[in-house]
Amino acid sequence: MKDLKSTVVHKRFKILLIGDSCEDVYYIGSVDRISPEAPVPILKISEHFRTPGMAANVRKNFVTINQNVEFISEKSKITKTRYIDKKSGQQLLRVDDEPKIAKWNGNFQLFRDLSFFDAIVISDYNKGFLSYEHIENIISKSKVPVFIDTKKVDLAKFEGAFIKINLAEFNNLTSTPKERKGLIVTNGDRGAMYNDKIYPAPKVEVSDVCGAGDTFLAFLVYGYLLYEKNIDKAIEIANQAASISVRHRGNYAPRLSELELFDN
Repeated sequence: MKDLKSTVVHKRFKILLIGDSCEDVYYIGSVDRISPEAPVPILKISEHFRTPGMAANVRKNFVTINQNVEFISEKSKITKTRYIDKKSGQQLLRVDDEPKIAKWNGNFQLFRDLSFFDAIVISDYNKGFLSYEHIENIISKSKVPVFIDTKKVDLAKFEGAFIKINLAEFNNLTSTPKERKGLIVTNGDRGAMYNDKIYPAPKVEVSDVCGAGDTFLAFLVYGYLLYEKNIDKAIEIANQAASISVRHRGNYAPRLSELELFDN
């Protein structure tokens, strides 16, 4: 293993990221009593912050490790607000403010050529911004690796791409690609599964799992490009990064100096 401070990891790739985004809002405080008006806890706020969520969090992870990202996302603002008891770390309530999302027009004219990028990344939370046809069109037109994290269930349509989903999403699928070697399934603290192999995750104390999948996706892509299409090393790096993210509250994007990579 090698410390990421080594010059071997100081590489910058060109990435096109497409997906639906939100703003994650956190209200953190203490619960000392139950409301006299209803059997619910009263949260006394002591901390409040906002952070990019969904595809915008994937972008945040790329930017944190100094990658060159072009980002296409919806203009409507989705907000997810979480109320958390500081002592226990328990989430007491989540409130989603989700307007109707306009479908992407599918316009790539801003870019000279999709081959200009080193990879195309799709972070699809299935809010209406991206259709099956959008994603199929991207895969068919792309001459560079395509990575997809999606809530959609008919994955046979996405043949030819790397598809990263979690175990709950996997169990709800209606179809999978014929070539299953492109399917990566994450399973929390148990790591990830790919091509009938289990990649264990480092054991850490978990503070907040929010955003860990976004971090996994960003570092999966980075590791794949850094190690010249070695998907095994990419998954191991993604596991490392996600295990760092969950140790922090909110959507934490790891820095390169917090990880270790392999010598080329």
